[in-house]
Amino acid sequence: MTAARKTEPADAKVIPIESAPSWHAGSPEGGGFADRLAEAVGGALAGQLGATATKVLGKGWEERAASGLAFLRRRITGDYEVDEFGFDRELTEEVLLSLLRPVAEKYFRVEVLGVENIPAEGGALIVANHSGTIPLDALMTQVAIHDHHPHRRHLRMLAADLVFLLPVAGELARKAGHTLACNEDAQALLERGEVVGVWPEGFKGIGKPFSERYKLQRFGRGGFVSSALRAGVPIVPCSIVGAEETYPMIGNFRSLARLLGLPYVPITPTFPWLGPLGAIPLPTKWTIQFGEPIPTDGYPREAADDPMLVFNLADQVRETIQHTLYKLLVQRRSVFF
Repeated sequence: MTAARKTEPADAKVIPIESAPSWHAGSPEGGGFADRLAEAVGGALAGQLGATATKVLGKGWEERAASGLAFLRRRITGDYEVDEFGFDRELTEEVLLSLLRPVAEKYFRVEVLGVENIPAEGGALIVANHSGTIPLDALMTQVAIHDHHPHRRHLRMLAADLVFLLPVAGELARKAGHTLACNEDAQALLERGEVVGVWPEGFKGIGKPFSERYKLQRFGRGGFVSSALRAGVPIVPCSIVGAEETYPMIGNFRSLARLLGLPYVPITPTFPWLGPLGAIPLPTKWTIQFGEPIPTDGYPREAADDPMLVFNLADQVRETIQHTLYKLLVQRRSVFF
């Protein structure tokens, strides 16, 4: 596995990447195994199985199968790249987004507005409201930007430490290019020209009771504004409607949460009463709207150290998101349609 290295700030808190697979691009064993596997699968598909596949899958399945085999070979041999944050573009596009896309399009039926407000190139900071008990809103925003932006831009999310401590979710988050919610990493990504996403409400947003739905919590100290000012990139407010109702949180097992070291353990109308079925989100109708960008390149770099300016810009972003949420709520016909 080859890693595309770029210069990064000395104090950036980059998440370490695991060592490369035992089979890598230059390994004869890995390449030989991959070739034998591809030949075996290809031979099977060329026979009677291929004729059956044409009937079941229709025309064009050969190209999809060939693309899948090529992807599998690169995975086995390690012939793919990641950047210093662990972002695996191919895996994200071919697997992770492919799994999330049906959820966004068919289950939540996400309507995306204002995606043209995200610049075609260069850095940008997406700031969104957070809700829903489980942070599905962040994942749906990632799909929305990639699939609806004409330049298929990738959203690099800033996530809480807890995400990277989870055994499976943490590794997938790294592969998708996400990193710790700290100013150093945010600035490093923005200066590289990436689209970075931040949810300043944090656990206060996704863990708030259903009675406080669509009421934005505090945005902290506005560290995201400082990062945008230092990088000179626009801030794009993002308002998400529909996520609040996926897991209506009507209670909290506080004692259990403290025991497990979690910010909360939710009680919803379906969980824990229905067991595993209670973990299925309600099929609400979503709208994600990206507002007009707030430019920061007109400020000097040292403006990032001005607490009053940072507070005012953070408050402007928060008020913009809150106002847009109210507008979208008035316009929607139903929670589910």
